Amino acid sequence: MDTNRTRDTPNLVLPSTEIIDNARANFLTRLPEVGIGEAKAGEHLNSYILPGLNRASSSPHYYGFVTGGATTIARLADNLVTEADNSPQVHLPKETVATEVEDCALRMVCDLLALSPNDWPHRTFTTGATASNVVGIACGREFVIQHPAGKLAASVSVGDDGLAKAMAKAGLSDVQILTTVPHSSLRKASSIVGLGRSCVIEVGQSHHRHLFDMEALESQLRRPGIASIVVVSCAEVNTGFFATTGEDMRQIRKLCDEHGAWLHVDAAFGLLARVLSDSEQYSALKQGVNGLELADSIAGDAHKLLNVPYDCGIFLSRHLGIGVEVFQNPNAAYLNSASSETIESADRPIPSPLNIGIENSRRFRALPVYSTLAAYGRTGYREMLERQIHLAREIARFIVANEHYELLPNVDENRLLEDRPSGIYIIVLFRAKSQTVNEELVKRVNATKRIYISGTQWEGRPAARFAVANWQADAKQDLQLVQDVLLQVVHQMGLMWWHSVTMPCTCDMSTYVFIQLYPTLPHAGTRFARTLKRQHFYSRFTAALKSPLYLHQI
Repeated sequence: MDTNRTRDTPNLVLPSTEIIDNARANFLTRLPEVGIGEAKAGEHLNSYILPGLNRASSSPHYYGFVTGGATTIARLADNLVTEADNSPQVHLPKETVATEVEDCALRMVCDLLALSPNDWPHRTFTTGATASNVVGIACGREFVIQHPAGKLAASVSVGDDGLAKAMAKAGLSDVQILTTVPHSSLRKASSIVGLGRSCVIEVGQSHHRHLFDMEALESQLRRPGIASIVVVSCAEVNTGFFATTGEDMRQIRKLCDEHGAWLHVDAAFGLLARVLSDSEQYSALKQGVNGLELADSIAGDAHKLLNVPYDCGIFLSRHLGIGVEVFQNPNAAYLNSASSETIESADRPIPSPLNIGIENSRRFRALPVYSTLAAYGRTGYREMLERQIHLAREIARFIVANEHYELLPNVDENRLLEDRPSGIYIIVLFRAKSQTVNEELVKRVNATKRIYISGTQWEGRPAARFAVANWQADAKQDLQLVQDVLLQVVHQMGLMWWHSVTMPCTCDMSTYVFIQLYPTLPHAGTRFARTLKRQHFYSRFTAALKSPLYLHQI
C-alpha cells in the first residue's frame, strides 16, 4: 500500500469551533415548500456540512476509538456501490453476480485469516462488529437451548417458539454469557436477543482480568439448568490485550463440548493479527489469535481490520443450519425465487444473505472488501498491520522514556519498563503522571486538532489511548507529530501555571504570591525562579518549590 500523503490528506483532524458553529447556523431545520434545487443543495453541502465533519477516517492522525480509514481502491469501489445501488440479499445468479461477488469476498477474508471457507459455511457481511456480535449471540442462544432439548427428545426452536417457551421445553431456567473484560456491544447484543445485560458474567483472573480463570469458567459451565455461551475478547478495547493463547482455546473448546456451550469470538480488531509473520517480535500477538479456528462463530469489523468504508462487519460461523433457523424469512415465497437455482460456489449453493443475517435489504458491502483484498492481497495487509504495530510501539517507547507520562497497564511486574512496548498490538494506553495534567490531557490533545485520541478510565482514574488503525499509519511520517503534540500539551500546562502566578513588581513585604507548581514541569519553575532571583526572592522561592501548592509570603 502506498502511504505517501497527498494534497487531499487533511492537516487537521477536527474542524474549528467557528466552522462547526457556522455549519450549525446554516442547517435547514424545516422542509422547504419549494426545494432549493440541486445546485444550491450541493453548494450548501460543500460550504457548510462537509467542513463541519471530522476527518476521522481520512486522516492518518485520528487515533480515537478504533477507527480505520478507507483504502484508495475501497473508496473507488464504494462509489461504484452507490452508482449501481444493488441490494444483494436474494441469490439470483441468472440476473446478477452480486451475491457471488459477496461469496468471493468472504472466501478471500477466510483465506486472509488462514481459515478454510468450507469450515465456515455461514458467512455474511453486517453493519459492523456490534451487529456481528448480535448474530453470534442469537445463533449461540439457538444452539445452547437446542442442546439440552435434544437430550429430552424435544423439538425446540427459539425462532419458532420464542425464548420463554423454548427454554421451558428444554428444561432451562437461564442462559448466561461467560467472558472476560467484554466490549460494551456484548451486553447490547445480549439485550437485543432477549437474554438481558445481566446475563453477562465475567470469569477473568483476579490480577489479570482479561485472561480466563479456567476453574471459574468450568464452575459456571457446570451450573444445572443453565445454558452457556462463552465469548472470547480478541482483543480488549482499552489495552489491546488478547484473552487467550492457543492452549487456552483448546481447553475452552473442550469445556464447551463437554457442557453443550457455544464458543463465540469477538474479534472486532484483533482478528487481523492472524496475518502477521512468524517473527519473534509478533510471537505474543500470534499466540493471542492461535486457536480461533476452534470457535463456533467469529465477529470481525471490516471497517477497522480491512480499512473499507463504513459500515461493514464480518460474521463467520461453522453452523449454517443454526443461522438459517434464526434468520430465515418464512412464508415469503417472493424472497425464495432462487430456491431452485443450482449454480454453486465451489462446493455448495450460495444462501440468500437475507436468510442468514439481520437485514432484508442493505448496501453491496462486499464490493469494497472484494476490491481492497484483490488490490493488496495478504502481503499488503500484513505490511499495513506491521506499520500500525510499529507506530503504536514507537509511541509507547516515547511514553516510557518521557518523564511526564506513564504507560499502562503494568500487568507484568517482572518485565522491565523499557521492554513493555514490545508486547503492544495497536492500542497504547497511558496517562500523565501529574493528576492536574491528566485530567485535562485528552481535551488538550484533541484541542490541537492535529491528532485525536480517546479518553477512558483505568483503575478508577482518567486515562488516554491511541488506537492505530488507519491504513496510512507510518512511524516515519507520524511519530514526530505525536511526540510534538504530547510535549506541547505539557508545555501549555506549564505556561498556564506561569501566567496564573501573580508576579510582585516591588519588594512590598506584605505581598503574597499563590504558587501552584506541577512537579513534572521544571522548565516553567526554572523560568520563574530566574525572574525571582533578579528580584532577590530566589531563596524564598526555592523553599516554595518544596510544596506543590504553597502560599508564600514574600
